[in-house]
Amino acid sequence: MEHWKRTIERANRFFMQGELVDAREAYLQALALAQVLFERWANADEAVAACVISHHNLADLHLRLNQPEESAEYLCAIHQRLLQAMQDPRLPQALREAALRQSSKTYVELLSFISEHGEYPRTHRLLHVDAAAPAPHHHGVH
Repeated sequence: MEHWKRTIERANRFFMQGELVDAREAYLQALALAQVLFERWANADEAVAACVISHHNLADLHLRLNQPEESAEYLCAIHQRLLQAMQDPRLPQALREAALRQSSKTYVELLSFISEHGEYPRTHRLLHVDAAAPAPHHHGVH
């Protein structure tokens, strides 16, 4: 967890300084760490939050680079990952529940992105499939 935090903080510093190539590199490292540690983190909420933050920071970075389609890919990827994690019987219950809680945030982030930047093929596919499925992101989110 500490290594991920340090990596994200370094990436955020680069981002704030406008050093976007270095920021992207560090955000990608943080994302890789979060994905590797996803099922191994002691705290399920932290594991899921690290994945969400990593994806959302990359989405913000690509918006800054005027690459909204890349941004949409990251927003869709994490929302899809959480929807899959919620339904994966191999995962510990705590991780599945954390994914459910965070999925409401990734859903809102996606809707906000679309309202501002329009739809892209992946957002349309994801939300179209999502709308046909039972809506897990509406049940008792705290």
